[in-house]
Amino acid sequence: MTENNFGLKKIEISVSEAEKRTGRNAMNMQETYTAYLIETRSVEHTDGQSVLTDSLWRRYSEFELLRNYLLVYYPHVVVPPLPEKRAEFVWHKLSADNMDPDFVERRRIGLENFLLRVASHPILCRDKIFYLFLTQEGNWKETVNETGFQLKADSRLKALNATFRVKNPDKRFTELKHYSDELQSVISHLLRVRARVADRLYGVYKVHGNYGRVFSEWSAIEKEMGDGLQSAGHHMDVYASSIDDILEDEEHYADQLKEYLFYAEALRAVCRKHELMQYDLEMAAQDLASKKQQCEELATGTVRTFSLKGMTTKLFGQETPEQREARIKVLEEQINEGEQQLKSKNLEGREFVKNAWADIERFKEQKNHDLKEALISYAVMQISMCKKVGFGFGEDTVYSKL
Repeated sequence: MTENNFGLKKIEISVSEAEKRTGRNAMNMQETYTAYLIETRSVEHTDGQSVLTDSLWRRYSEFELLRNYLLVYYPHVVVPPLPEKRAEFVWHKLSADNMDPDFVERRRIGLENFLLRVASHPILCRDKIFYLFLTQEGNWKETVNETGFQLKADSRLKALNATFRVKNPDKRFTELKHYSDELQSVISHLLRVRARVADRLYGVYKVHGNYGRVFSEWSAIEKEMGDGLQSAGHHMDVYASSIDDILEDEEHYADQLKEYLFYAEALRAVCRKHELMQYDLEMAAQDLASKKQQCEELATGTVRTFSLKGMTTKLFGQETPEQREARIKVLEEQINEGEQQLKSKNLEGREFVKNAWADIERFKEQKNHDLKEALISYAVMQISMCKKVGFGFGEDTVYSKL
């Protein structure tokens, strides 16, 4: 596996384990964090040769740094999201502590899925920084910072300006932004409802644990029905304890939905970048029009709009012909540069739209496939659960013995 053809080779990527560690942060304060072991190996090899496996440890903040870099350098790409840093939309028994072993395990799976998403992307998979993330443990952060990606990141204030001041927004990106908002809203609502249902279901199942204890105690004082009562108590206990595994399995499907909850923000990031490009284009066009008007006014000697320069001329007299010619020459040079810049921005904008929509179409196909598979699997799991629940209500059940 080499850097040059990394994106062309088939490799296996796994986040195989998580480990709790203690160290010092950038402020030299002691902290506890979780590190994740990433293992990669090439699956293309000559028969008889051993397959080398690379492994290294990364913490969650390094995954965040990688994704932030990808967002800046590939603004037209719907960059895969990371799993949540702290648990949300969980049923009450599931811990929301980010150091809880169950949560860490779920996040380990999510981080592995993130790497697989990036590795399977036709553009992101070829990135040098991504390759180094998988293979270079030491000085990787320094290598990322040397790219200067943070300086290229757009400021929030500029993004806010673009959102409200773009005069001719692209209808397709406006609709995409509304779609991402709706996607986030629908999935959030679904996850909240699912958490409430899980809480109620958990309570119903655990009530049967009390029935199990009552039946067991009752069996001790009944001679004829003792065995049946004891068997019924046992099945009630099994029934009550089964909900833990059921809801933990459900959490796996909830995490799949959460991935697309966070994908909504990735879609909005593409929309924001287009707004910024459109804003820069409109500002460049406006500046060019202003310079052309100034040049025309200087050439004709007429001022069509109020300007500070016009007031200065009236107060202090006209410019000499030499001064006016010099200003016209400067403006003509600026106009020429502005036209080239406007042309360049137009080409950049068209290329961005072309690449962005190609990736958005790829994302939509992926989303439709993934959500369809997840919801079908969830329905199958629910059907299976309902079939198991019926153990206590047939003719040959323990109740018939009573």
